[in-house]
Amino acid sequence: MAQNIWVFCEQRDGEIQSVALELLGVAKELATKTGEKVGAILLGHKIKDKAQDLIAYGADEVHVVDDKELACFLTEPYAQATAQLAKQYQPSVILFGATSIGRDLAPRLSARLKTGLTADCTKLENDENGNLFMTRPAFGGNLFATIICPDHRPQMSTVRPGVMKKCEPDYNRKGEVVEEKIEWDKSKFGVTVIEEIKNDDSCDIDGKIEDAKILVSCGRGVKDVAPAKELACKVKGAVAASRALVDVGVMDHSRQVGQTGKTVRPQAYLAFGISGAIQHLAGMEESEFIVAVNTDKSAPIFKVANLGIVADAAAVIKNLNKLL
Repeated sequence: MAQNIWVFCEQRDGEIQSVALELLGVAKELATKTGEKVGAILLGHKIKDKAQDLIAYGADEVHVVDDKELACFLTEPYAQATAQLAKQYQPSVILFGATSIGRDLAPRLSARLKTGLTADCTKLENDENGNLFMTRPAFGGNLFATIICPDHRPQMSTVRPGVMKKCEPDYNRKGEVVEEKIEWDKSKFGVTVIEEIKNDDSCDIDGKIEDAKILVSCGRGVKDVAPAKELACKVKGAVAASRALVDVGVMDHSRQVGQTGKTVRPQAYLAFGISGAIQHLAGMEESEFIVAVNTDKSAPIFKVANLGIVADAAAVIKNLNKLL
């Protein structure tokens, strides 16, 4: 019988990703209603010492696969490991972050387990019987659909980073760490990592936007993003963009905030030349403090802004750089 709520706890270079900690908090809430335990899947190489962090954030059991085959993320080894664990323990729910890794791994796992997957969820609820109600935007964010998977287990969903809030860690919590061994079918390993080249930027303006405390975000009203990058460097933040700049190739899709991009929740969101379409607002309206700069005083962005400046975005960025 399916039991327990599991979270795939993504790590990169041995560092647990924020979305995994956010999902542990959600799983803990869901498990309270059903009386189940919260399980964490931790895959990688030389990562055993991270298990206690997952317990502190809500895991009751941490299933660790520490193997050199998992040193870098490759789809097939990770899919084999998660599938074997899921078949052995039969959890009722498995949650993934909607990251590049989660979006690659989750559908492959759902196919191997012959169950459904709801992607990019913004809300998760359940009932006493363990049925999971997975809510996600539909039709470009104009409506929300709640999806259930009544006939198959596990119930699976991916959740965007930044949508859920992390719980406060409690390092006095007790939990069980289970070291697992996987029987690899290496005949299916069709890809090998030869070299990994990492971005090295002292300002980290190209860091992951979902982790940044300050975001300098540019829209159609910003013709030159170089001054915005300079500003992001000065405030120790990261640069982001609306879909308009991504579509014309000025910014990479990984920088995009919004319904078809990423959901962010920084301490400060500085929106320059962004009008504030509903799809963009859905990705940033939970920011703690929003500053909007736009020449159009009727721009929708001003409805969610804590501070609004009706002015040319380029001029404001230029003056801010001088002041800083």
